[in-house]
Amino acid sequence: MPETTPRVLIVGAGAIGSFYGAILHRGGAQVEVVSRSEADVIRDHGFRLHSRDMGDLTFRPAAVHERVEDVAEAPDFVLLSVKVLDDLDRAALIRPAVGPKTVIVLVENGIDIERPIHEAFPDNPLVSGLAFVAVSRTGKAQAEHKAYGRLVIGEYPSGAGNAAERLSALLTAGGIECPVSGNLVTERWRKAVWNAAFNPVSVIAGGATTTTILDAPGGEDFMVTLMQEVCDVAAAAGHPMPEELPVKSIGGTRKMPPYHNSMALDYLNGRPMEVEAILGNVIRAAESHGVDVPHLESVYRVTKMLQNRVATEG
Repeated sequence: MPETTPRVLIVGAGAIGSFYGAILHRGGAQVEVVSRSEADVIRDHGFRLHSRDMGDLTFRPAAVHERVEDVAEAPDFVLLSVKVLDDLDRAALIRPAVGPKTVIVLVENGIDIERPIHEAFPDNPLVSGLAFVAVSRTGKAQAEHKAYGRLVIGEYPSGAGNAAERLSALLTAGGIECPVSGNLVTERWRKAVWNAAFNPVSVIAGGATTTTILDAPGGEDFMVTLMQEVCDVAAAAGHPMPEELPVKSIGGTRKMPPYHNSMALDYLNGRPMEVEAILGNVIRAAESHGVDVPHLESVYRVTKMLQNRVATEG
């Protein structure tokens, strides 16, 4: 019998979700999305995505649902790409669409974000993904892909597995690198080295781009200091990073076009920010392992002040 086309449901079809939705569409998957506020736009025009390196990635989903509850049949994959916020129950959000064999895929930022989903769905394969991509929303159902696109995935808590391999094959066919890691927790710490430094500093700097941060007097040295503190915490948690990682990360960031990261965009638009998932969990890991992170703690406190201002003053 011929293989059936895999069905993928995207929950959280913002810049990241729509980009990987486009890649999965190119890779041969039947892609459906959930979008309450932009359902009509997506139905009429599809997702309009332009990539500097990959050209036109515009695609029209096979189905557009306004609520997860509207999904009639459980898909093969549910790809969750929403902000990890304290007041959002991500497991409850996707539960109506998860069947006994559904693979749950997380493409989200932060440390220790898999545990609540794994506890809620212990019998479903859980694939966690780390997106190394510069893509920004430019309008309703519109995004611009500026650089990269690599998605590192692995099954939680086991590492490699059949579900991850199946997803990797689809994404690779769609035109991006999608390696399967046997230790995704280490890879998540590797990404936190960049995220926990650049995301909050971009907010403190008023929503600055990566280039603005690095071009400031002492900017590169300060970012290296922050990234080294994250490396110290990762090592104490059992996930040592290469010694040269902070400096190499600066070099890689220099090669990118000026880029507003996700937290900067949330700050500029008055939206909730993933402060706890991206930085707060690193601070708590440092405390539990007895690691001194004075610069990260200062950045965390100031970012929380700004978060509070956005929440209370708009």
